[in-house]
Amino acid sequence: MDHEMANVVQVGAVRFGDGSFPVIAGPCAIESEPQLMAAATIVAEAGASMLRGGAYKPRTSPYSFQGLGREGLRMLWEAGRESGLPTVAEVMEPAEVEIAADHLDMLQVGSRNMQNVPLLQTLGETGKPILLKRGFAATVDEWLLAAEYILQTGNENVVLCERGIRTFETQTRNTLDISAVPVVKTLGNLPVIVDPSHAAGRRDLITPLALAGRAVGADGMMVEVHPNPDVALSDGPQQLNGAQFALLMDALDISSRREEIDLIDHRIVRLLARRLAASIGIGKAKTARGLPLHSPAREKSILDLVSTEADRFDLDPRVVRAMYESILTESRGAQRRSTLKAVRGGAGG
Repeated sequence: MDHEMANVVQVGAVRFGDGSFPVIAGPCAIESEPQLMAAATIVAEAGASMLRGGAYKPRTSPYSFQGLGREGLRMLWEAGRESGLPTVAEVMEPAEVEIAADHLDMLQVGSRNMQNVPLLQTLGETGKPILLKRGFAATVDEWLLAAEYILQTGNENVVLCERGIRTFETQTRNTLDISAVPVVKTLGNLPVIVDPSHAAGRRDLITPLALAGRAVGADGMMVEVHPNPDVALSDGPQQLNGAQFALLMDALDISSRREEIDLIDHRIVRLLARRLAASIGIGKAKTARGLPLHSPAREKSILDLVSTEADRFDLDPRVVRAMYESILTESRGAQRRSTLKAVRGGAGG
């Protein structure tokens, strides 16, 4: 796998791997048309990027709800069209790939099928974007090699999903392998998202796990949302209701804005360092020409300029002016210190 350049996978207008953080959301299982449409409305209004829903449900018990199959695919297609969201659902066997590809924007390989080679190859041949979940007992290398079966068909539209692995811990359904996200990024160029719903099996842990995934560089997340999780036919305890999903999206938005502020602050500090270095250079040039370091007229011109700019961008000119007065004071001090250092150095020579 060539990992010199990050691969961006596009599903409709949604892009995985471009630095954004798309959220795939929807019910664990499609139970009925009203239930799915309600879920689609909830996630679309809260800002989800894609709609998920289980049409085929491979359950541990054969007596548990197994999904609506092809009828569920039809409902998901309708819900996606109504909500304006691209859709994704799991496909369980090669015989169902063609009809699934006709109804879905992205095809999912579930954890149990990660090493189902005929399924991987058949899905790859569709050319559609593929979401490949990690097997709950699979190593990272096994996961990446499973992806190779899809990539070898010529289909490079593969997104990996870390959904938790089985460990000795019993407080959670699985253990979200946070470290796998940066590890996968060092070994390949495929986007990787996290699924905190299946990892935790508990809705109260979804937000912290989602934020943790984002913090280590995940390219998005998948989360389960149900209009009324308490009556869900599948995995109710790990699904969020509408209000809880809205809070999760708010938390992700706040986290994103804080990351943006941190980046801006980093740039401001670097620019201040460059400004100070340029100011010291001017001080040296003035000293070499016998000119005074302090230039009140120049400082007034700078302060007037930044005050005018502040007003243009709806900032308080007094606050910005005070900030620049401090910057100019520090610049004068740095120029004097640099000049004294040069004089002492010359005297010592």
